[in-house]
Amino acid sequence: MTFIVRSAISKNRTVWLPGLSALRTMSTPGGPTPPFTTLSVSQPAPSVTHVELHRPEKRNAMNKAFWREMVECFTQIAGDPECRVVVFSGAGKVFTAGIDLMDLASDILQPTGDDMARRSWNIRHMIAKYQETFTVIEKCPKPVVVAVQGPCIGGGVDLITACDIRLCTQDAWFQVKEVDIGLAADVGTLQRLPKVIGSRSLVNELALTARKMYADEAKDSGLVSRVFQDKEAMMAGALEMAGEIAGRSPVAVQGTKINLIYSRDHSVAEGLEYMATWNMSMLQTDDVMKSATAAMEKKSPKTVAFSKL
Repeated sequence: MTFIVRSAISKNRTVWLPGLSALRTMSTPGGPTPPFTTLSVSQPAPSVTHVELHRPEKRNAMNKAFWREMVECFTQIAGDPECRVVVFSGAGKVFTAGIDLMDLASDILQPTGDDMARRSWNIRHMIAKYQETFTVIEKCPKPVVVAVQGPCIGGGVDLITACDIRLCTQDAWFQVKEVDIGLAADVGTLQRLPKVIGSRSLVNELALTARKMYADEAKDSGLVSRVFQDKEAMMAGALEMAGEIAGRSPVAVQGTKINLIYSRDHSVAEGLEYMATWNMSMLQTDDVMKSATAAMEKKSPKTVAFSKL
């Protein structure tokens, strides 16, 4: 399925529906893409989907709708054969200010339930639901390239650590903010950041002090792989990288992402066993011969017409 269709109402707006597709640019002046209220979804290049967190007037703070819409969006992308790679970004000058405390205050501070057990049960269910908002990025077999400009605070760190490739601008900074508001980060940062950054001491420092990490330190520590001068250069770089990924066999690319994540959480022996089982069927794809032929003819993989997956 593909999900982007040109709106008959406005030439600058689109709606997301099953079975139809249309191209849009990376620029989204019209705001969120219906039916979403916090996300703008476009197809800036063949096989590339751009998802933009679009609440610039609220510094891209994550409200109740965002947590639900991210799951809906990436679930659809996971099953979209037209999409081979995703670029995720934030509208405006701020990537995200993190959770929208004003919007979520009632859920966090006034849980429902007749007694402590029932209130606790409901809070646990709520946290698990919010965790799925970012876990769905990992579950999506399409690689996700995230592009960060300006502040990336709290929930923003949870989000980017679930992505596969992280880029940022020179003015970007990152902050595990949760201890400053009286709680331990509970939707992914404490679980994924130690797997992303090699230094456990640095992870502990960031999580316990809530200090800001700026772009150069983020690159040196491995949180991001590239730093760009400004947002325009970063988005161009993200789109170029996405194009390179989209030009490869979707069988190879999606298999690579799935096995990288599996190996992160398992021993080498377990990872090798899983890989052998995976490739006993995936090696039988026509994509191997097509890619090998292109290589022998000194052609780019992007010249190969791979079947949809």
